[in-house]
Amino acid sequence: MSEYQAAPPTSQGGKPGKVQAIAIMTLIDGILNALYGLVLAVSMGISAIGTFGITCLCVPAGIYAVVVGVLEIIAAIKLLPEPTTVKEFPKYLAIMQIVNVISLNVLSPVTGILALVFADDPEVVSYFASVPVEPPAESL
Repeated sequence: MSEYQAAPPTSQGGKPGKVQAIAIMTLIDGILNALYGLVLAVSMGISAIGTFGITCLCVPAGIYAVVVGVLEIIAAIKLLPEPTTVKEFPKYLAIMQIVNVISLNVLSPVTGILALVFADDPEVVSYFASVPVEPPAESL
């Protein structure tokens, strides 16, 4: 009988693969959300002219997707460098990705769920706990 064993934790002090995966998924989803949200908001805004404002109710979903996309891009830029510049994964962002289902986007909720699952992994939690906190730069 063979038993499955978990992979040993990263002892090299490098960034775990799940942190890198969260950063890449967040960056890709952010770019797609920003583009999708702009297209959705503009197309619904234009079609509102022809339908006397009925489809204007869908424009906020496009604006929400743009806001989530911009926040995702900012968070991914902070997560990508080695070592990261944040002390923990922003879980509010994963929740916003899940709520982005209101804009009929199915990729964003999947990314949000995966990010929440990966962020609760013990290896990821210990990595963020070991990230040094840098003092804020003094302004001149």
